[in-house]
Amino acid sequence: MPSRERVTGWLRLIVFLGHNPTTLAGAVLTTSAGVTLVGFWAFEIVRGGHTHPYAGIFLFLILPALFVLGLALIPAGLLWRRRTLRARGVLPEVYPRIDLGRPFLRDAGALVLLATALNVVILGTATYKGVEYMDSTQFCGLACHSVMAPEHTAFVDSPHSRVGCVQCHIGPGADWFVRSKLSGARQVVAVALGTYSRPIPSPVRELRPARETCEQCHWPRKFHGDRLVVRTKFSDDEANTRSTTVLMLRVGGHSGVGSTGIHGRHLDATERIRYVSTDGRQVIPRVTYVDDDGRTVEYVSEEQHEGKTTAGHGPPVRQTASVESPSAGLEERAMDCMDCHNRPTHAFQLPERAVDRALAEGRISPELPFIRKKAVDVLRTDYPDRDAAAAAITASLSEFYRREYPTVYGLRRELVEAASFQVKDIYLRNVFPAMKVTWGTYPNNIGHEDFPGCFRCHDDKHVSADGRRISQDCDACHAILALEEEAPKILTDLGLE
Repeated sequence: MPSRERVTGWLRLIVFLGHNPTTLAGAVLTTSAGVTLVGFWAFEIVRGGHTHPYAGIFLFLILPALFVLGLALIPAGLLWRRRTLRARGVLPEVYPRIDLGRPFLRDAGALVLLATALNVVILGTATYKGVEYMDSTQFCGLACHSVMAPEHTAFVDSPHSRVGCVQCHIGPGADWFVRSKLSGARQVVAVALGTYSRPIPSPVRELRPARETCEQCHWPRKFHGDRLVVRTKFSDDEANTRSTTVLMLRVGGHSGVGSTGIHGRHLDATERIRYVSTDGRQVIPRVTYVDDDGRTVEYVSEEQHEGKTTAGHGPPVRQTASVESPSAGLEERAMDCMDCHNRPTHAFQLPERAVDRALAEGRISPELPFIRKKAVDVLRTDYPDRDAAAAAITASLSEFYRREYPTVYGLRRELVEAASFQVKDIYLRNVFPAMKVTWGTYPNNIGHEDFPGCFRCHDDKHVSADGRRISQDCDACHAILALEEEAPKILTDLGLE
């Protein structure tokens, strides 16, 4: 059959069967969605900036879905009309003739081809824009605002606030991109049905290995040497007495002569440390370490039995399972960056640390008597929701100074109001009752002051078969140059005071 006749036959079929509500509705839906999408993209190019998260859901996800639905309705209507006519026995053997010699029909055919090409472009662009939007920080943090409010609030106040969510949670490559979208579909269903966990579980079990994400920017094997760390604390007395601790932190790394310091001893090109853990990696009953001679040494905690607690200066964590129990739900893992830097972005503070930081930075004035103690007290109080907390914190601090220190309140009222705002902001930055996120919900494993952290392993109670122990010696990780001194001489000597 000549190609002209074949094309004519197909056109006769489409034109005849296309006279049905489903096909016409699909054409209208596709055209409307397509015109709206193109118009918005032009507006976005001219205006620039970010789209509102809910507008983005409609424009980048719902409209493209309607566009595709319209395209699907067109052939569905054709098939439905053909089946209906055949069932009624009125389907013609020869369809009405279409003369391609007529200019009108040629123009119509050209218009169909042009519309098809345009639809391909629109669909491809919509797909790209939709994926780009779903990978945006705006979508991750704000679209599902009730679920992600704690994580997004911590994110925007973090050192990684300029790094997109997908750069850490997905990283490069198609494999993890597909995994993330499959996981995201499950999460969307959970949000729609309200079956998501409160709080969001941590650590994330399916998080991509740090070597494939964090190390795109950070290089843990690089030699960093020693770093000076200055930490300021304030007392609960009337004067909010200031004290400073100065440490020389032995970060170390891999120098030309070997591995030194914290990074050098814990991270390597190969797996240097493996461990078994429970309780969200907060309890570690067994550690396997490859020493400098290449020998594998296994350390087992003396407190691996149920009911005992870990050592350390932070809050105790109950040991919930024995390493010998096959049904204990233990997790075995090769150590990487995330085992210490487990909250590099979504970090939540405890009240004492947050208030000390605000006092040190001058956001809360230490001239206000008992401000440190009172601020921590109001932060530690239980409130039914965030709105009630914001109102109660402001009222409580104002009432305290109005009643106990009327002169201070009268002369330095602006300092009281500024302090009230900062304390309220600390609460709203860290506590989310609706998601059951409160003080200490998410342990931070850096250091050992607020949580066990380093002392999960470095507790002097992990023992090898030959009697060696994982040391808790302070000098192994840092040198203490000043310990809670009011005016450390070392800072003056270094020109920092």
